[in-house]
Amino acid sequence: MSSKLRFGLPLAIALATASAAAVAQQADQTPRKVQQTMVSGDAKIRSSVQAVLDRHPDLGPPNSITVQTRAGVVYLYGEVSMGLEREMAESLAEEIPGVARVVDSIFVSH
Repeated sequence: MSSKLRFGLPLAIALATASAAAVAQQADQTPRKVQQTMVSGDAKIRSSVQAVLDRHPDLGPPNSITVQTRAGVVYLYGEVSMGLEREMAESLAEEIPGVARVVDSIFVSH
């Protein structure tokens, strides 16, 4: 094994580990006020997405699709009868201000 590889590989591993630890420590130091703002923003996004979905009768009865949010990511759960309805629900959710991404876990029954 060459000396460059013998010393370089452990150094690269040590630097990667230190970098990951620094990122984790910074995440733990997120001010409480910022965390509270994120939570209230998520609640607003969730209620907005749920309201839009509930106004579309072709997606089923109100609350047939459940919405959860975390850090601007919207998670959709539930059941619809056709794939087009699933696509519509995802598209409607993506249009809400503040939505960073939509994770669609809606089951299509037919």
